[in-house]
Amino acid sequence: MKETGNTLTALFNRIPRRHTPENVKELYDILNEYEDVLQSIEAESPQYEQLVPPFFDALDPIRATVKKSSDNKASKKTKDSLFDEASGTLKDSMSELMELYES
Repeated sequence: MKETGNTLTALFNRIPRRHTPENVKELYDILNEYEDVLQSIEAESPQYEQLVPPFFDALDPIRATVKKSSDNKASKKTKDSLFDEASGTLKDSMSELMELYES
């Protein structure tokens, strides 16, 4: 369990805030790794199996927002705003999970 908590903290600390093509790729990588961590937490106990599904539900809207932030027709300001929204939502989700997981 401690290793999973450390993994969550490491992922949380890697979340970028600025929109760049590299950061978009990094955020997708983090989302995929986060999904793997959620699956491992879910498998730990029946209690977690009941508590984790809402965190999975948050992933697709975050991915959709990241995708919108890469739209070539969007302005730089719009891209930055959408990317910031996605990364902020991911940070909120991870923070909530870390709190739940530590208790």
